[in-house]
Amino acid sequence: MKKVLYKQAHIAILYLFIAAGLGAFLRVLFVTEIAITYRYIVHAHSHIALLGWVYLGMTTLIYHLYLNNKLIQKKYKQIFWATQITLIGMLISFPIQGYALFSIIFSTLFLIVSYVFTWFFITRTPKEYKEQFSYKCIKMGLYYMVLSSIGPWALGIIMTTLGSTSIWYRLAIYFYLHFQYNGWIILGLIGVLFAVYERAGLSIHKTSFTSFFRLLNLGIITTVLLSTLWTNPPAICYFIGGTGAILQIIALFKLIVTLKLKQQLKSRLTKLQWQMLISIGALIWVKFILQVISAIPFMAEIIASTLDFTIGYLHWTFLGVISIGLFFFLEYFKILKMPKWGWHSYVLGFVFTELLIFYKGSIQLAALPLFESYYEILAIVSVILFLSIAYIFGYNLKQKGIRNI
Repeated sequence: MKKVLYKQAHIAILYLFIAAGLGAFLRVLFVTEIAITYRYIVHAHSHIALLGWVYLGMTTLIYHLYLNNKLIQKKYKQIFWATQITLIGMLISFPIQGYALFSIIFSTLFLIVSYVFTWFFITRTPKEYKEQFSYKCIKMGLYYMVLSSIGPWALGIIMTTLGSTSIWYRLAIYFYLHFQYNGWIILGLIGVLFAVYERAGLSIHKTSFTSFFRLLNLGIITTVLLSTLWTNPPAICYFIGGTGAILQIIALFKLIVTLKLKQQLKSRLTKLQWQMLISIGALIWVKFILQVISAIPFMAEIIASTLDFTIGYLHWTFLGVISIGLFFFLEYFKILKMPKWGWHSYVLGFVFTELLIFYKGSIQLAALPLFESYYEILAIVSVILFLSIAYIFGYNLKQKGIRNI
């Protein structure tokens, strides 16, 4: 049982290692002459990061909390290895051909396997867990994952009828990303946080949870309109999207009050784990505040015209909120170990990468030139981030089987 869990976690972080390597390679392409299609590598990088590291990290936590049972292990293994076939297929096909026949086939198969996992989770989770707040959050998160897949399914129709230059092409992608990041993954991580409380016997007020849960879900659904603001839609879209962003901030405040993190949880965490949890909290506050800002028409226009702001926001969410969230929970449940050197170097690489990306967006907005060695420094910082992940990965391979779960 433990070996299965360790194996899943190591494969998940292997995908992060690969994605980070591809990301560093993309930065290097700005300062070297290599005959390769940049866009193809971007596709491979984004798919392996989101569907490899994040999806497997989340499903590993879900497996540990709800499905770690010998009676269903064989069926789960079939789903797990089917997922690996689709991921390896994407990892090979995207760098070679971009969005084409084989990459589309493997991407489609991944969606189908993720549906099977969702069905498996809902039908095989023991009954005693199904009234827990954590289960409700994770189940809703998986529903958002299924909902997000409307985007990829629509892309095929859009490309054959309207073409990739149509606004509907980008809208389909943004729809997918919104319900992946803001729905499935963040709500799933919050569900795991509730599981920490429930397994530790810590108190959670039912009325407070219900209020938080409704506000957050209403915010998730309405903030999808923030992804449409680059099209200059009617004013009502700005209002609804902005209201949803404010609801998410209120929900986050209610979550903190409900859980009483410092009083109930701090004493159960190591110093490093507490640092990680505080970092996640700070990052998600900034993320939600940025959503509110993006609903202001003037700011929405600036963001739409400056690609680096969008890239910086996505990296803030993925490398910051989500990846550190996964690191924290995998460390807390003793599935992976976060070495101090790896943590500090990861934070260093993340912070400086974000500073450089947002700096570039600000400079371009002001119509000023970048400093001369910008791309070289960005490449170096990206390599530092990659090396930190490589160290975390290598460290955990050495730790395999040492720690008890």
